[in-house]
This record gives sequence, structure tokens and C-alpha cells, in this order.
Amino acid sequence: VQLQASGGGLVQAGGSLRLSCTASRLTLAYYAIAWFRQAPGKEREGISCISINGGSTYYRDSVEGRFTISRDNANNTAYLQMNSLKPEDTAVYYCAARPVGCSGNSERMNYWGQGTLVTVSS
Repeated sequence: VQLQASGGGLVQAGGSLRLSCTASRLTLAYYAIAWFRQAPGKEREGISCISINGGSTYYRDSVEGRFTISRDNANNTAYLQMNSLKPEDTAVYYCAARPVGCSGNSERMNYWGQGTLVTVSS
């Protein structure tokens, strides 16, 4: 079982990207979905999470108001809409899933995607 994160790329500061997270052999509707990122030389950090029913969302302070997490269970996909991107958002972004409530702790996630690189130029 693996998640697939996509949608990364090179964007100028102030621009937008939408990341997608899909899964093979896993029904995302039964999982909370989280997005993490890891910048060069830094630890992986949790930046957003959406509950199983989509009723609760959580954001890291540094992305609050700029990023929006959502899910489309009918299409087995979760999204991270990223607006007003900053150079400090440059990182590899990962999606992850767990069958219970949201967590920002990467050690509590059960399934991971391979990561997609987001580069924000100044």
C-alpha cells in the first residue's frame, strides 16, 4: 500500500500550487490524511491534517490562512491548496494516512507517499 503525492513544482513567491494525494489499494475515506514537509537540512514537520469525515482540519501556524486541506472521498483523493507561497515553503511534501484521528507526529502515521518537491523562488 502506498500513497502518491503529486502536484509539486517550481513557482515564484506569491504563487500557488495544489498538491494531490491518491492511494492504491487503500480507501482514503477511512483515514485521516496529513501533509508533512521536509526542507533540506531540517526535520520533517507536520503542516496540515484533515479528519476522516472532513469535519476537522488543522494547520501549522506558519501555513495557517495560506494553505487549505480538503478531501474528495468519492475520488479517493486529498488535496493541499497552497497560496501565497514563500521561499521558506520550499521542501519535499509528503502525504500520510492513519485510520484514526489527526496527528502531526510523523511516527503515528501508518502510510506514506513518496513526496513531491515544491520549490518557491524569490
